[in-house]
Amino acid sequence: MSVALDNLAGLVAVGAEVREALAAGRAVVALESTIITHGMPYPENLETAQAVEAVVRQGGAVPATIAIMDGVFRVGIEAVDLDRLANRSSGVVKASRRDIASVLARGGTAGTTVATTMIGAHLAGIRIFATGGVGGVHRGAEQTFDISADLSELAKTPVAVVCAGAKSILDIPKTLEVLETHGVPVIGYQTNDFPAFYARVSGYPVDHRVESAADIARIIAIGERLGMRNGLLVANPIPETDALDATLIEERIAQAIRDADAAGVSRKDLTPFLLQRMYELTEGRSLTANIALVRNNAALGAAIAVALAELEATTSHRATA
Repeated sequence: MSVALDNLAGLVAVGAEVREALAAGRAVVALESTIITHGMPYPENLETAQAVEAVVRQGGAVPATIAIMDGVFRVGIEAVDLDRLANRSSGVVKASRRDIASVLARGGTAGTTVATTMIGAHLAGIRIFATGGVGGVHRGAEQTFDISADLSELAKTPVAVVCAGAKSILDIPKTLEVLETHGVPVIGYQTNDFPAFYARVSGYPVDHRVESAADIARIIAIGERLGMRNGLLVANPIPETDALDATLIEERIAQAIRDADAAGVSRKDLTPFLLQRMYELTEGRSLTANIALVRNNAALGAAIAVALAELEATTSHRATA
């Protein structure tokens, strides 16, 4: 577990199950909470959060859903907290890196974005994080400069993020360019093509392809031995049976963006607005696909975490033999 926690009493709290698993060298997978607070409607958000934690457990790992609760950065929250976040009670907000200290200072409650979840995971010593889609460069960023803090976090926080690519509402080629500039490796799991969230392909290549969770675990372990301080993006395509037609999705995204422009929605409110409009424009099909890909990523995240724990146990045994 990170030594930084020694100085964070009262600000960061790691749940007992997560703390014990980390101390024993067992597999742990971090999970974000904005998908609960701002990514899905109720009760699907609560049902998905519960199902994703169950998928991680079925894969042999301990789930650590991360959120800010009443002024404490919690790594591994209780069932009652999941329900509270899902119901969006007590003025639950969305917190990225820039918001963490302010939300903690006022004793607030917040769902954590990819960037914030990475920070919490790293503080606790968790190296694998499963989410839906990573944030990125928004369409029209050449005018708005709207670029997600997720990308800069990947450049400086050593956590492997398993996702279904970038949300298809984003500018994917520009997102990949920013990741390349920051030296963040994009690893395709059994794919050569970077996935586009609802669709399995975007038309743009990944940096490297791997065939197994064990391959990814070795990449993580080698990067750590070399002292690399950046994150790793694992691109895991949505299951074929759950994928949506790419042309249909592109048409609906274009309409959702026009609606956002007309409503004057921007900055951190933009992604939740677009996801809600996509839900409406696809008559709920985007939500079904979203749930499927999050579960799929959780399963891969658990497999990677287990493989990494096994690799380190074997390495430790050899070192002491």
